[in-house]
Amino acid sequence: MTRAIPIAAASLLLASTTPTLTAQEDGTPHARWEGDIAKFEAADEAAGSLDTGFLFTGSSSVRMWKLDESFPGLGAVNRGFGGSEIADSTHFAERYIFPRKPHTVLIYAGDNDIAKGKTAQRVIADFRAFVAKVHAELPAAHIGYIAIKPSIARWDMWPRMKAANDGIAEICAGDELLTFLDIAPATLDESGEPDPALFVKDGLHLNDAGYAAWTEVIKPFIDTRSAATAAKPATP
Repeated sequence: MTRAIPIAAASLLLASTTPTLTAQEDGTPHARWEGDIAKFEAADEAAGSLDTGFLFTGSSSVRMWKLDESFPGLGAVNRGFGGSEIADSTHFAERYIFPRKPHTVLIYAGDNDIAKGKTAQRVIADFRAFVAKVHAELPAAHIGYIAIKPSIARWDMWPRMKAANDGIAEICAGDELLTFLDIAPATLDESGEPDPALFVKDGLHLNDAGYAAWTEVIKPFIDTRSAATAAKPATP
């Protein structure tokens, strides 16, 4: 689907329609992540090259993901920091996403947002703000949003999580640079509840089988993006 307005204009529109909040106002104490972000910066400084195709970010579901095993040969950069919310990734984007200039950013966040009391509407607005910030700096970057997962530990929150997923899916459907990656069905069992076989003991985080289920959903997107960027490299 093509965009109704130019990329740059869309980013400005999103930015103008999404309120800018301080860390105190949005309930996200960004300073708690300074140590994690500093480690990312140190890793970038030590790297021989910052050339990056795929960058994964978000909360602990990304941090714990063995990307090299799920996507061998991809060379994806893992920038997950456990417990983070969408607004954290937005706040620190210029320090750990932009230097890498990825052509594709995959984000898993929103799970902790809902758990900490944010409404589905707020999560949707925070996603818009993330998109606006990324596209203001990297206008050609493709963003893949990995849906908030249903989990045993947070099953009572699933209605709000699903509402957030639905809203974000609608946004993605209207933008050729956004893709909604719906891993939720793959995380449920035949009864429609979170599959215990896919989670570690805490009922929140995935085990190897859980990541394998997610990888099966996400790999076609990775393959499509790899082929597209090989044919036409992203503009710096």
